[in-house]
Amino acid sequence: MSLEFELQRFPKEITLKDGSLCKLRPLQREDEKAFHEFFRAVPERERMFIKHRVGDAQVIRDWCRNIDLGRNLPLLAFIDGKIAGDATLHQQLGGWKRHIGRVSVLVLPQYRGRGLARALVTEIVAIARGVGLEKVEAEFIGEQTAAIKMFALLGFSNLVRLPEYVKDMQAVRHDYVLMGLNLKTDEEYAGVG
Repeated sequence: MSLEFELQRFPKEITLKDGSLCKLRPLQREDEKAFHEFFRAVPERERMFIKHRVGDAQVIRDWCRNIDLGRNLPLLAFIDGKIAGDATLHQQLGGWKRHIGRVSVLVLPQYRGRGLARALVTEIVAIARGVGLEKVEAEFIGEQTAAIKMFALLGFSNLVRLPEYVKDMQAVRHDYVLMGLNLKTDEEYAGVG
């Protein structure tokens, strides 16, 4: 399969657990203002754990003006015309991790508990499988227990936990957790079937 084939499924409308409708589609250049507003709405405490300075308008502008869905595919969730969540599939296009994607997800607090993060991760994993990736990873800090639990429910397993390995934007140390999910079965690896 190809990325172009996978992207034909979008935009896509889903119904969340509370009955609200949500539209999913990849990031577009025109989303710059709404994407920046989305990140500004993330509570300050949570923004400290994001790897990039998403409060900086220039960071978001660069992302929206240099979209490369084959390398970073942000899948946005819109509720009532506003971005409520984002899940991104990050890929290495060459090198020794080219068969492994990385998944990140963020849902604004007011939209949590409705199954949105789970739906976004499920869609991203389906895209990863569709483009031929063999594994996906997700990184967390140890305090992100709800996210770690949700990823475990989706089949991700703990690969490593390193105590006080990473620092947030305030230079406070946290445990680093790496989880992973195999997308290929043993039969696929063996060439059976």
